[in-house]
Amino acid sequence: MITGTSGAGKGTLVQELLKRVPEVALAVSATTRGRRPGEVDSVHYWFISDEEFDRRLAEDDFLEYYAFPWGQRSGTLWSELDRIRDQGKSPLLELEPNGALAVKGRVPDAVLFFVHAPDFEELERRLRERATESAGEIEERLALSRRQLDQAEQCDYLIVNDEIERAAEELASIVRRALDGAATMST
Repeated sequence: MITGTSGAGKGTLVQELLKRVPEVALAVSATTRGRRPGEVDSVHYWFISDEEFDRRLAEDDFLEYYAFPWGQRSGTLWSELDRIRDQGKSPLLELEPNGALAVKGRVPDAVLFFVHAPDFEELERRLRERATESAGEIEERLALSRRQLDQAEQCDYLIVNDEIERAAEELASIVRRALDGAATMST
């Protein structure tokens, strides 16, 4: 699982990891937030209504979910993990820290990476530069990021995303070792 603060570069590192380690596949999260330009349903997220999210929660369809302070909810559907395993691959989850720690509690052998920017100023610059949120939303994300940084020590590995190529190779190397260890244990 990959987690970290908003703007740390989790999504970029996930895409790099998928290129480098074909034995993993990304679980597509379900979300109630609106679709951003260029996003495709079932590729970037499963975009669902609040009512659909409530129904799926009641039916215990989620491994984990999180309600963000600004109103949207996102979560991982069990069906996504089944889909990936049916392909003979290992699921890769990109989650916010609370969701990742909840999964780690339910799946103790899951490997959890916390991705962070080199410093808070860089994190703020990245959030403002991507221009996908309003100024108020950015301030909320920055406040949340300060709290989330405290959760990094509960993760198995910390990846400083200071340079994409270096950080991606560090991440891929650790994932390969974890997959090799899991394959050895299952034989």
